[in-house]
Amino acid sequence: MTLEVLTAPALRPVRHGFFTRKGGASSGVFGGLNCGIGSSDQREAVAINRARVAADMGVAPGALVTAHQVHSADVVEITGPAAVPPPRADAMVTREPGIALAILTADCQPVLFADAEAGVIGAAHAGWKGALAGILGNTIDAMERLGAQRDRITAVIGPCISQRNYEVGPEFLDSFMAEDPDLTRFFAQGPGDRMLFDLPGFGLHCLRAAGVGQAEWTGHCTYDDAARFFSYRRSCHRQEADYGRLISSIRL
Repeated sequence: MTLEVLTAPALRPVRHGFFTRKGGASSGVFGGLNCGIGSSDQREAVAINRARVAADMGVAPGALVTAHQVHSADVVEITGPAAVPPPRADAMVTREPGIALAILTADCQPVLFADAEAGVIGAAHAGWKGALAGILGNTIDAMERLGAQRDRITAVIGPCISQRNYEVGPEFLDSFMAEDPDLTRFFAQGPGDRMLFDLPGFGLHCLRAAGVGQAEWTGHCTYDDAARFFSYRRSCHRQEADYGRLISSIRL
């Protein structure tokens, strides 16, 4: 099956892609393009999937660089091929041609950044913890240190969980209230004491507050479309043993 790759016109001419689960070698709950080394999928299948992504991005498998994501606000600069073990971070930036930065997600936000004029790119994994801690602003700061200009940066949020499917408890809301009471605008009332959190809306707020030239979300919800996207929350609701990870990548 052919890979399905979503692109954002705003990021062109920089090469990039938000890959769906279609076109991979994995089976079962991982059916399709599972690129998560940390999953319990067969390592051979994951390696095949990542090699297919690298080929689509026009780089060698070793030039498809991922991080050991830990829901932090940490950003690393990538200057060469993938390291073993990978760096512990939730965003990467580079100005090196031929290096494809790649983020793994399964409901969290994959965010791709580019200042095409400066030749600087970035990629961030932004779940609620990382976003609240400042991962998106930190990525922009790191790009500036490499010569980017924030008002020229375009940032696009890829497929992630939408507000209607992101039910959270009162303690979750409390974390945001403690940071800034105004952030309650990203919550809607759910059943009982539950709330519905707007993750991509909050991500866009963070990006615009940081002063990027353009910020948008592709509008795809990972929870809603099981045929195209992996979803951690959906796998929990279905009581599945594990879940696949989507990959999003950008390169110069």
